[in-house]
Amino acid sequence: MSPAPGTGAFESGLSASTGTGEAGERAGERGVTSAESSALERAAEAALRPRRLAEFVGQQVVREQLSLVLDAAAARGRAPEHMLLSGPPGLGKTTLAMIIAAELNAPLRITSGPAVQHAGDLAAILSSLEEGEVLFIDEIHRLARPAEEMLYMAMEDFRVDVVVGKGVGATSIPLELPPFTAVGATTRAGLLPSPLRDRFGFTGHLDYYRPAELETVITRSAARLEVEIDAEAAAEIAGRCRGTPRIANRLLRRVRDWSQVRGSGRIDLEAAHAALAVYEVDERGLDRLDRAVLRALCERFAGGPVGLGTLAVAVGEETETVETMVEPFLVREGLISRTPRGRIATPATWAHVGLAAPSPGAGTTPPLGRF
Repeated sequence: MSPAPGTGAFESGLSASTGTGEAGERAGERGVTSAESSALERAAEAALRPRRLAEFVGQQVVREQLSLVLDAAAARGRAPEHMLLSGPPGLGKTTLAMIIAAELNAPLRITSGPAVQHAGDLAAILSSLEEGEVLFIDEIHRLARPAEEMLYMAMEDFRVDVVVGKGVGATSIPLELPPFTAVGATTRAGLLPSPLRDRFGFTGHLDYYRPAELETVITRSAARLEVEIDAEAAAEIAGRCRGTPRIANRLLRRVRDWSQVRGSGRIDLEAAHAALAVYEVDERGLDRLDRAVLRALCERFAGGPVGLGTLAVAVGEETETVETMVEPFLVREGLISRTPRGRIATPATWAHVGLAAPSPGAGTTPPLGRF
């Protein structure tokens, strides 16, 4: 039996989460301000997801474009073109894929790039699709090359060639597929090969959310969690969640926990401040590791330039953790600059850590480590 539309049911034996494997482990290490999610957290998020496009907050341009594509396909009585959703983690790509299936009243099949490592894996999924079904492939940029090449033909011609046997006795059997809609999600659109990217008829890029949009997300999520929240508390949480709904919902759940255990059960501004202090999330959304990187840059390396590898060693973290999970947000906030000679502190960095910037011409630490 096919999964019900919009339920997000998983294809048996396949991982469908960016929060599994390495991403999930890094999310667990990072804590409440990581945009990645674990499998357990995705179960908690499921109850907070909007079910229809009209309920989806933010991403006005993408929502309008999707609405046109889906309405036009419904008017023609045909499956819509294949769709690619790109953008940073935690902004709603998986949610939109579920909404697409719900709007089409079609079954949803979910898998992920890391789970499809052989062409046979993909052939098994494709051959079991029903007409009009939505196939969602998370982290599509991580598909194995043989599966990628099979997907080209399936998306364009709705058929696959299944090879039976080996060596000179191998036989290719063409298998016709019913019309379906592939929805791919990626955080790194630049890694998609051009032949695959060109087969998507619609491409939507999700951007970070504005504070007002996040306040709406938090208020709606609080209602679904059956907890009362003040407007001031919602605004406070929205200002510390890095423009990411996933982090907003995570912080909301942590503040709810504090309010239920140590407060009145209602989330007010005082409860938000106290809970976020416990979890070491400051007024700009920086956590312990973010601040450790900024302090090391300013206190130990006089503001830089300093190499990434040396900076990671100084805070006791892996280079990849600092590069992929810390640095992007700090650069976006103007708290770190990347230069050919290494990472350097900005005036905002010195102000945030409460230190005076060195005077022009003062000696600086020479560049160290890998840039």
